[in-house]
Formats: sequence, structure tokens, C-alpha cells
Amino acid sequence: MPTTYDIAIIGAGAVGTAIARELSRYQLDIALLEAKADVGMGTTKANTAIWHTGFDAKPGTLEARLLRRSYALLEDYVEQAGIPTERLGGLLVAWTKEQYHTLPSLLERAHTNGVTDVRIISAEEVYALEPNLNRGAWGGLFVPGESLICPFTLPIAYATEALLNGATLKLNFPVQNVRQENGLHVLTGPGGQTVRARYLVNAAGLYSDEIDHMLGHHDFTVTPRRGELIVYDKFARRLINHVILPVPTPVTKGVLISPTVYGNVLLGPTAEDLDDKTNTATSAIGLQSLLEKGRAILPDLLNEEVTATYAGLRAATEHKDYQIRLHAAQRYVCVGGIRSTGVSASLGIAEYVAGLLAKAGLPLRPKGEFKTHRMPNIGEARPRPHQQDDRIAQNPDYGRVVCHCEKVTAGEILDAIHSPIPARTLDALRRRTRAMQGRCQGFNCQAAIVDILARETGQNPEVLLALDRGHMPKPLTLTATDHHAEEGQS
Repeated sequence: MPTTYDIAIIGAGAVGTAIARELSRYQLDIALLEAKADVGMGTTKANTAIWHTGFDAKPGTLEARLLRRSYALLEDYVEQAGIPTERLGGLLVAWTKEQYHTLPSLLERAHTNGVTDVRIISAEEVYALEPNLNRGAWGGLFVPGESLICPFTLPIAYATEALLNGATLKLNFPVQNVRQENGLHVLTGPGGQTVRARYLVNAAGLYSDEIDHMLGHHDFTVTPRRGELIVYDKFARRLINHVILPVPTPVTKGVLISPTVYGNVLLGPTAEDLDDKTNTATSAIGLQSLLEKGRAILPDLLNEEVTATYAGLRAATEHKDYQIRLHAAQRYVCVGGIRSTGVSASLGIAEYVAGLLAKAGLPLRPKGEFKTHRMPNIGEARPRPHQQDDRIAQNPDYGRVVCHCEKVTAGEILDAIHSPIPARTLDALRRRTRAMQGRCQGFNCQAAIVDILARETGQNPEVLLALDRGHMPKPLTLTATDHHAEEGQS
């Protein structure tokens, strides 16, 4: 590993990993730094898993521009990398006269944003598409391009390709201080460990304003906006055919009801501004408000079993647009205020940030080869390993189901443990395989999975359970040269 990197990227969510992947196309030494034990563990993992077209973004904003660019880039990427997606289309429903009269302006906004296949439909068409909706809709806006995506697989795929193309990933490395020394950015992490880099990208999500302050800038403040969601059992999937969207407000896109690529149904999110960047607890008030809204939209949904509830925090700011700024003299790019559209806009943001770095003098010399990687499928739209006789014939572990709720096999768990960015915690296995995310929430399979993980990694089972409860592990460094973590190095 180099003693000085060409560029350091703080934050390994969807945006930070996408930037690392984009820059790994070039002859650069890259360090990707993540405060948590795995990639994609902040806002990315707790979003609504919708692949947005950007039809309702404010025209002329950077967000609208990058969402549209990213949509085109993602169309190619999800196929190449095997990211689970489903092209269902979105249906924005107007429930009042006032909402119905806003549809033409939303249609015009969509067309301005380049999303030209959007159309207004009548109430009769709404119910033809979604017969289980509550009565009383005035009409709707049909958005064919709104789709489902797996927010777990995407950042892992980005980070994996970055590593395969030479980047270094440092996990459990919260950046505690940034200073300039001899023309370099010196980033201090746990135990006084340091990373030195010539250029710096701040993609720290909820903490992007704090990193920005360390560089001497005070252009925005992140106010964590909590979004609570309810996950319904797979039996609820029969109730809807599309992503059911509300008419957006200036504060939030509102509460939606959507299928997931895993076969469940989501209801949410709420939108509540907090002053605590760690408060991802659900609340009785928030969940009750979701139930009331869900009953008003899709009454039969409330008769279905709830599998889980969760909450995520979006990095909202006082501004209505992305806060992506180049400070050329410092060789520093801030990528803040991405809020809830980071998954959808990730590739567009990455391309844009690479261009800003080039303007600041970072040489972008393409490599002769860019290594791609296809991810394991954890979605329901394509066959999973337990459904593939040829794979089971080659490796019987793909026919040995460990998590019966989600039909996760021993082969998939072993693949995740020994992947380029290995699953070393139970939470990492959940997001790579869906194990422990089903009806029993791990009640019946967690013990067996702990045994497998302990055996394959040499970790103590009690330590694994402590990690799952939030215990902070040691810093880990991952490179493509081997799949083993180097503890405590920098």
C-alpha cells in the first residue's frame, strides 16, 4: 500500500463507493474510508429501494441533472453487474381535487427533466392498474421508468469493482480530524492512525458537514431527517402491481407503498427532522401515522403480517439541492446534501465528481483494463441458487437451505464470507444474502449462521453476537491482492 494516496474518499455509501469505482478506472492510488464495519451501512441501507427517474426533481437543479444522467448509466450497469431490479413503473395518485390539479405541472416538470414517457391517467385507468386501491382517487400520473432496486447489493458491487481495480478499502475507520501538512491531506482515524492523500473527496453523508468544517467551510448544515418504514410479509405482494407514489410536498416525497426486489411490500417513509445523527429508532407515533396513511391508500394492506420495521436518516440540509462543491486550491470536493436520492443518482454523481477533480488538476489517465464483477442474485425476479439444479449439481451447498424464510443456502453464505469484500458480521451477511431478514428475523437460523461464520473466519461466536449489537470492531484494510483483512494497519 502506498504511504501517500493520490486521493482519499471519506464515506462508503452508495455515493462514496460509486466515486471510488469511477476513479479506479484511472491510474490512481485510491483510499476509501468508512466509519462502519461494512460498506453501505448508513443512509444507503435504510432507504426505500426505489430507482428514481428524477421526474419530480426541481428543474435546473444539479439533483435533476445528475438523476437523469445516472438513470442512463445505471440501465447499463445493473445488467452488467447483476444488481437485482424490477421495472414495474410508478403510479402517482391524486386523492383530492387540489392534488389532481397539480398533475399537469408535475407532467410539465417531468418533461422538462427529460422524462418524456410520463402521462396523466384518469381515475378509471388508476383502478384498472391498481384495483385494490382505496376508493376516491381523482386520477394519477403514470411514470413507467420508476423501478425497484436492491440498495444492499449496489454499494457492495461498486466497492468490489473499485478494489479489483486497485483501490484500498479501510473499514471501521471514522475520520476524526483532517489537517493539511506539506501539501497533503492528513486524515486521522482510530488510535491515531493516519491516511495521507493529495486530493480529498468528502462523501460522509450525515457527517459531511462536520468534515467540511474541518476543511474550513461552513456552507451547509446537515439536519438528520428520520424516515420510518414498515415491511410487510410476502403474502402482501399480491395487493399491488406498481410503486404507489404520493403527490410530493416541498419537504418530502411523501409516504409510498412499494414492492421490493425481495418480494415484500414497504410502507413509508415518515419525514421527521432530528438533532441526533445516530437516532435510527422507530417511534410509536411514526409507525401509527404510517398505518393511518396506509389504510387510506391500500386498506387491505393492514390485514397483512408485518415482517419488520426500521428507520433511516437522510442527510437533509437547509438547501433544496445537492451540496457538491469543488475547492480547487485545497484539491478538495465536498459531496453533501444528497438526501434520499443517492442510490439513484450515484453513478451520475461519481462521473460529475471525477470531472471536478480533473478541473482541480487530478490527472485522469485511463488504465488499459477495467475489471468488472457480477454480483450474486438476491432478488426474486431471477432464479436464486436453490432453484438452479445445475448449480446444486456442481455444489450441493446451494441446495442446503439454512435460512428457510428467505431460502438462503449454505453456498450463498459461504460465498459471501469469502467474497472480495468479505462478510465478517451477521449484518453483513443479512445484506449480502437476505439471511435472517424473513418472517422469523433470524429466530430459527441465526445460531446455525453464527456457527458457519465463526468456523470460516475463526472469530468467537460471542464476539460475532457482540458485533451485531453494535460493538465497535478494529479497523480493517482490504485490497484486491488478497481477501484477508489486515487489522489495525494504515
